[in-house]
Amino acid sequence: MISDYKTAKENFMTLHLDGCREFFAQNSYALEEAYCCILDDNLERASELFKKNINSDIRAHWGVYLVSMLKLNAQICPSYFELRNFLEIDLNILIQNAKGKYVQNVLAYTEYMSKINPEIYKFIGRVFYNNGLRDEGMYLFEMAKDAFYQDPELHYLLACAYLDRNDKKMALHYAKTCQEVLPEYFPAVSLEKKIQSVALN
Repeated sequence: MISDYKTAKENFMTLHLDGCREFFAQNSYALEEAYCCILDDNLERASELFKKNINSDIRAHWGVYLVSMLKLNAQICPSYFELRNFLEIDLNILIQNAKGKYVQNVLAYTEYMSKINPEIYKFIGRVFYNNGLRDEGMYLFEMAKDAFYQDPELHYLLACAYLDRNDKKMALHYAKTCQEVLPEYFPAVSLEKKIQSVALN
């Protein structure tokens, strides 16, 4: 039996869901309960819980939009910062809980969301890549270049991805491109030195 919030949240984030919804419901943690409802496929209840807090909590506003995407019936508009702060986390939760249909439904809104925040393709690509869906992640990184080429972090991620594939030539190319976009971007400078040292050995 879960007795405190910290344990309940840790259990939820590590996929140990037994008892989480009950704890959140009994202790009036509406947003956390709403996420449990999503994973239980009870989207109507999740939407109700988010809507109760929509005017007082930015995450609740995002939650209403999230549920509407999952139902393929998005009606409200998310903000730039909601997309930046919450999309990756929530998409990761859906992937790790094997909610493939919900992931597909979120992806249906990718182009729309990219008009609000041009980093969307990068965000989604990073989630896919970090969950072992590397070809899909790379595809989204490539899409991200068309949406927001001047994003230094994107080129750094591509450099890391190519290095992960042992393609040092392309890794070096993107590490340098990153620095062309933003000179002295430290992660890219460090990565370039690493690639060059490996190539010399």
